[in-house]
Amino acid sequence: MVDGAARGNPGEAGCGAIIFDANGDALGELYRYLGRTTNNVAEYEGLLLGLERVLHLGGKRLRVESDSQLLVRQLNGLYRVKNEKLKTLHQRALGLLRRLEAWRIIHIPRENNSLADRLANRAIDEAHKR
Repeated sequence: MVDGAARGNPGEAGCGAIIFDANGDALGELYRYLGRTTNNVAEYEGLLLGLERVLHLGGKRLRVESDSQLLVRQLNGLYRVKNEKLKTLHQRALGLLRRLEAWRIIHIPRENNSLADRLANRAIDEAHKR
């Protein structure tokens, strides 16, 4: 599961990812503060954060769940990527995905992505405590 959050658009942003094994056991919870950016950029950053960890762990097959229709549809080739910043992130994501034997990305309802959303918001909250 991956997610991004921005308080304002653009605004203070963070991203989060949760990695699960094939049995559904959590292998890691990741989050990162992104500074000021858009929600769409934060969504891609959440995906990249998760992909990098999966590859580091030696993962070969992956199912990504995201509540971002834009992210899912762009990676599935249903939407073109027009924004220049998103083009760069999209290409990075595809490059990482190509290193896997198999992958798919699916859209899930926002209410089913609360764990990753919590992590993305935690990144923002913790950045403001420093």
